[in-house]
Amino acid sequence: MSFAHTAEAVPAWVHGWSVSRGAAQPVSRAWGFTIDVGLPGHVVRHVLPAADEATVHKITESATAPGVWLKTFVPHETLEPWLAPGWRLAGGAGFLMSASLHAAHAQAPAKTPDGYRLRTWTRAGVTRALVRTTSGAFAARGQIAVTGPTAVVDQVETDPAHQRRGLGRLVMRVLIEAASEQGATAGLLGATREGRALYETMGWRVLAPLTGAVRGPDTADT
Repeated sequence: MSFAHTAEAVPAWVHGWSVSRGAAQPVSRAWGFTIDVGLPGHVVRHVLPAADEATVHKITESATAPGVWLKTFVPHETLEPWLAPGWRLAGGAGFLMSASLHAAHAQAPAKTPDGYRLRTWTRAGVTRALVRTTSGAFAARGQIAVTGPTAVVDQVETDPAHQRRGLGRLVMRVLIEAASEQGATAGLLGATREGRALYETMGWRVLAPLTGAVRGPDTADT
């Protein structure tokens, strides 16, 4: 199973993302979803599956407190002129991607490179993978939230000093295997431009652009 359309993928991604981050249950709105995140630089997140100028301007004009985020599935150049004063684009160019976990799981398992150690654990429906050097330094990580037949990959990153050593691929393979064992058949993730290149080699495909904006100070986000 994989998602063919943004309209069906976005609700699944929103719910999986909220589980992954330990955020509140998403609240349905006429235009999409609102999620209470509860972090100083990321207090609340609004997600618009089908953004339009009037809706974006209304939401961003009424939200004047810092730490409010907006996620849409339109390109940067489309969203930016719709934003009210005090808002700015954030997070760089992104992409909503989907894959069949059965196909991805069928690939040959990745091996932990020499000089690294891999640890995984699962709590409250979220499996995390951590790669460290044999001396204990951070090298890479990622997590995946399983919500029924869908699994959402989240926060995959590799330390710049350890890139191009197959660690991102290792983390992805481990997470996909864990989700498949829990019964998930379709995967979703929000990718950066750099991440997209890796995921496409692993059978993931782009469903839509993923563009974020924030009111107030910027924070790390994916």
